Amino acid sequence: MRPVNATDRTPADLLRSALATDPARPLVTFYDDATGERVELSVATFANWVAKTANLIQNELAAEPGERVALLLPAHWQTAVWLLACSSAGVVADIAGDPSAADHVVAGPGRFEDGLACSGERIALSLAPLGRRFPQPPAGYADYAVEVPSQGDLFRPYAPVDPEAAALIVAGAELTGAEVVDRSRADAPGLDLTGPGSRLLSGLPYDTWDGLSAGLYAPLAAGGSVVLCRNLDRLGEDALAKRIESERVTATAR
Repeated sequence: MRPVNATDRTPADLLRSALATDPARPLVTFYDDATGERVELSVATFANWVAKTANLIQNELAAEPGERVALLLPAHWQTAVWLLACSSAGVVADIAGDPSAADHVVAGPGRFEDGLACSGERIALSLAPLGRRFPQPPAGYADYAVEVPSQGDLFRPYAPVDPEAAALIVAGAELTGAEVVDRSRADAPGLDLTGPGSRLLSGLPYDTWDGLSAGLYAPLAAGGSVVLCRNLDRLGEDALAKRIESERVTATAR
């Protein structure tokens, strides 16, 4: 595993270190086996999406550090972007959280009606291949694909993010940024993430810590990458074996 950088105290810090170390390497490769979609994001490309989304959070949502953003989203590359953007802006990412208790909501297909319970800003993601726009955004929502392209490519928080402040809520458990980093590093060996070149295929959902760790945080903390698979149950064992070989997967979590 790469040496621990003592300054990496939040998930956003982990991403900055990855960007400084090897920006061209793959970080997130996403498959949706219901649609046939495949998207590969290098560290640099992923970090650019994170910066734009963090600027959207800070400038358009006007979200302040400590506010809660309910993420009503599945395991998806854009969900991973939102998780790191929330960390960058110092807001709390509440996975599958109660919209009525959240300051803002980000929702995907099947959750738009639920998200209307949030009285704050609402962002809708189509989760369509290539991140396509909606023909017409859901009522009460702004379209992420419309709003994010014009955001800045560099992000600077108005105030430093406190690593000891709440950063993530998953399955009812609240974690600080420092706790997310520490748990991710601790999980990496058990997931066979041994450092640069480690590539973990995860078919786990994002609604548990184990799913978030395998599907994003532990590969990032280890200097590795993730092959994030949605609807993996639709893929036969032979096809899965071919994917593992073609993607040079070194470990799996499913």
